[in-house]
Amino acid sequence: MFSSVAHLARANPFNAPHLQLVHDGLAGPRSSPAGPPGPPRRSRNLAAAAVEEYSCEYGSMKFYALCGFGGVLSCGLTHTAVVPLDLVKCRMQVDPQKYKGIFNGFSVTLKEDGVRGLAKGWAPTFIGYSMQGLCKFGFYEVFKVLYSNMLGEENTYLWRTSLYLAASASAEFFADIALAPMEAAKVRIQTQPGYANTLRDAAPKMYKEEGLKAFYKGVAPLWMRQIPYTMMKFACFERTVEALYKFVVPKPRSECSKAEQLVVTFVAGYIAGVFCAVVSHPADSVVSVLNKEKGSSASQVLQRLGFKGVWKGLFARIIMIGTLTALQWFIYDSVKVYFRLPRPPPPEMPESLKKKLGLTQ
Repeated sequence: MFSSVAHLARANPFNAPHLQLVHDGLAGPRSSPAGPPGPPRRSRNLAAAAVEEYSCEYGSMKFYALCGFGGVLSCGLTHTAVVPLDLVKCRMQVDPQKYKGIFNGFSVTLKEDGVRGLAKGWAPTFIGYSMQGLCKFGFYEVFKVLYSNMLGEENTYLWRTSLYLAASASAEFFADIALAPMEAAKVRIQTQPGYANTLRDAAPKMYKEEGLKAFYKGVAPLWMRQIPYTMMKFACFERTVEALYKFVVPKPRSECSKAEQLVVTFVAGYIAGVFCAVVSHPADSVVSVLNKEKGSSASQVLQRLGFKGVWKGLFARIIMIGTLTALQWFIYDSVKVYFRLPRPPPPEMPESLKKKLGLTQ
C-alpha cells in the first residue's frame, strides 16, 4: 500500500513545485557530448540544487515516517506541558459545584493536593497523545496524497477544503483508537480522588474492574470530540495559512525566511485552535464525565449534563487548545525544517484550470 502511495505522491498536486518540475521532465534532458545541445546549464543547476535542498521525496516512506515523528513531538510534548490546565478543566466538567472556575479550580487543587497534584495524569497524557500525534499527522499526509490523486489536479484545487476535511477525519479515526486507553486512565487519575495516582496503579485496577471495555468505552465520544476538532484544526489551519500569505504577509512565501514562515505557522495555528476548542467542547465534557463513571453511556451523560452543562470549562479549554494547537503546528513545521522535508507552498490554481476559466491568454 505505502509503496503505491509513494509512487502516486510524485505526481501529486500538493508536491513541491521543483520536485514536480523534475518529475515531469521539464528541467530538460541531460545532454551528451555527441548529442544536440541541451538547455542552459544554469537552469539544470538550479533544478538540481532545488532537489538537493530536501532530504527525501514528497510522499516517500521517509517523508511519512518523519511526519509521524513530528506528530509524536508536537502532540506528546504540548499536551504534557498543559497537564495542570487540563486537570483543572476536567475537574470543572465532572464536579462543577466544587470547582467553580479556572482560578478557583487551581486554588482548590493546590490546597488539597499541593503542587505535585497538578501533574497528575502526566504519564498517560504523554504516551496517549504521542501515539495520537503519530497517527494524526502521519496519516493526514498519507490520506491527503491518496484523496488528491483520486480527485486529480484541478479538482484537488477546487475542492481543497473538502480534501483537508476528509484527510484529517480519516487520520483522526485511527488516532483516537490509539489514544483511547491512555485517555481513559488519565481521566480516572485526574477526576477520581483516591482511585490511583499513577498509570501503573490505574491501568491494572481498571482492567480488573471492567476488562478491556474500561479502556475503549470512551472511543465513540472521542470520535465525537476529536474528529470535528481535527477537521477544524487542519482545514482551518491550511486555509488560514493560505489567507495570511495572500492578504497579510507583504511578500511571497518563497521570499520569506524559515523563521518568518514559522511565525505564520504559529499565528495560523492559534486561530485554528480557537475554532477547534469551540467545535469539540461539548463532546469533551461528555468524555470527561463518561470516563469517570461506571456503567453510563454517552447519551445518558449528554442528557444529564444538558445544554448548559456541556459548555462548562470552555474558557479554560480555549486558552489550552489555542496555545496547544499553535505550538503543535509550530513544532511540526520546525521538525520539517530541521529534517529538510518538502514543505509545499499554499496551493495555486493549475494552468489548465486557468485556461478553462479564461484567466490566461
